[in-house]
Amino acid sequence: MKLGIVGLPNTGKSTIFNALTKAGAVTANYAFSTIEPNVGVIAIPDSRLDFLTELEKSVKTVPTSIEFVDMAGLVSGSSKGEGLGNKFLSYIREVDAIVHVVRCFADGNVEGDVNPMGDIETINFELIFADIEILERRIEKTKKLLKSDKGQADLLALYERVSKLLEDGVSARAFDLYPNEWDMLADMQFLSAKPVIYALNISEADAVKDAYLTQAYYSEAKSHADGEKSPLIVLCASLEAELSVLSDEEKAEFLVELGLNESRLDLFITESYKLLGLISFFTAGPKETRAWTVTLGTKAPRAAGKIHSDIERGFIRAEIVAYKHLQEAGSMVVARERGQVRLEGKEYVMNDGDVVLFRFNV
Repeated sequence: MKLGIVGLPNTGKSTIFNALTKAGAVTANYAFSTIEPNVGVIAIPDSRLDFLTELEKSVKTVPTSIEFVDMAGLVSGSSKGEGLGNKFLSYIREVDAIVHVVRCFADGNVEGDVNPMGDIETINFELIFADIEILERRIEKTKKLLKSDKGQADLLALYERVSKLLEDGVSARAFDLYPNEWDMLADMQFLSAKPVIYALNISEADAVKDAYLTQAYYSEAKSHADGEKSPLIVLCASLEAELSVLSDEEKAEFLVELGLNESRLDLFITESYKLLGLISFFTAGPKETRAWTVTLGTKAPRAAGKIHSDIERGFIRAEIVAYKHLQEAGSMVVARERGQVRLEGKEYVMNDGDVVLFRFNV
């Protein structure tokens, strides 16, 4: 699963990427300092692993992870070839979701006024324009097919309705469609349908004591994100970059000095994880405690296949206890006595936080 970090040039994308990965991607105050995408695999913070590791006295602890891709800045006209144009859009097609970094800080080295909503609209419109271009070709093709196949009429009507929405500036992710209509559009692969998380990159002054809450840019961006049912995270990229190279003790002291409660990076990572529709289940034992990633709605045999294909093929049962129940019980023995350890079959749908022992025979 990949998340693409996008935004206009010089919004702080690479600074956030570096804070996440400590990968040392190039950062500079000129457009297209990032040309080829930078890729980093990020561990998902999860305090549940600490408890399970201690409970089982595990030798090794392995978190789950997701992949972030730092992309070149998109500019107005990208859908028509401006900037990196179609190359940029091709990178967008390869990711599962988008982290849209929005500049909410003034910088004398960066051209242009601070205009968060304008930046959001620029990116969204470029994705919409790319979708319109694809849809126009599909509409023309469907009109030709309609002459010999009247069954194309419903599909054409849907295409034309969706085209009108896009022309009105509505991103595909905000379409109010029936499930069967989404099925009819499945092969369109609209760029503006990709899930998005808005990351407002604020100044250090606005970060201290949550001063951004009183800023107009925050209320406007939050209203837009809420309208799309998209998550919104606020962070100061330069501050997070400083914190990322400190020890835990130094980080805690620095945050106290600034009057902040916590780094926003962990929240940023976990919200990105949720955006992909992912959940974690756990296996735990003396050798290793590990978090595993599956998509929401995954059944037990497929989850077992994440560990090894032989376990999926020979799946018999899954012995499961919810993390919350295990934590409250304090041990598997007590959880069993309370009847909280269950045996589940092939139709069981995994829940986030399930602690599992798969039974199988190959």
